[in-house]
Amino acid sequence: MLSVRASALGELAGKLVLDFGAGGGRHAFWAATQHASVVAVDLAFDEIVNAPPFFDALIAEDPENGKGFAVQASGLQLPFACGTFDVVIASEVFEHISDDASAMAEIARVVKPEGVVCVTVPRFFPEAVYWLLSADYHNAPGGHLRIYRRSQIIRLVRKAGLGIYSSHHAHAFHTPYWLIRCLVGVANTDSRLYRMYHRFLVWDITKKPRYTAMLERFLNPIGGKSFVLYARKGSSVLR
Repeated sequence: MLSVRASALGELAGKLVLDFGAGGGRHAFWAATQHASVVAVDLAFDEIVNAPPFFDALIAEDPENGKGFAVQASGLQLPFACGTFDVVIASEVFEHISDDASAMAEIARVVKPEGVVCVTVPRFFPEAVYWLLSADYHNAPGGHLRIYRRSQIIRLVRKAGLGIYSSHHAHAFHTPYWLIRCLVGVANTDSRLYRMYHRFLVWDITKKPRYTAMLERFLNPIGGKSFVLYARKGSSVLR
């Protein structure tokens, strides 16, 4: 379940990619299949402990896949030299970081001049509804600290010296999923409505039928759960 669009990121083969706040590593593993070398970084050890064997499995499956590495580190003090990475992906992580300006500055520091940065955050309106319906949605340990308006995340990116060149919304099918969870109880996995919709999402993610992909892409501008933007270091702001 990717938040990014390959067409917006550009060719990744032979490039060095940082998955910032990688979590389980979904974008890191995908970038490796695009023949990029990948570093997955997360503060939580238990989030990335399984990443190295997964990277090894990708190489075993296809030697053309890129190598991958996992690093436990704070996003406020990345252990990399300035201008190290061609591409940085920070998906659904900034809402968890208390000092988001410092984290964005670190991303801008480690990306190469003219390098690409992709940032995704929960969209304002669905997120505000979830917060209203359920305190458990965002009060859990490691939960969301803030809700970004579009203008706020754009301003944060621009202040770090990054020029935005594209944006879109993603994950329209996940908007009702989290609405259901907030209505029936975030921890209530016995709800029939939850189980039915969860079964649909799992089927859609694993089977990847073309018609549901087309439907979700059509619905994303209306009800996408995530806002995704792409920026380039040192470029003028296009929007």
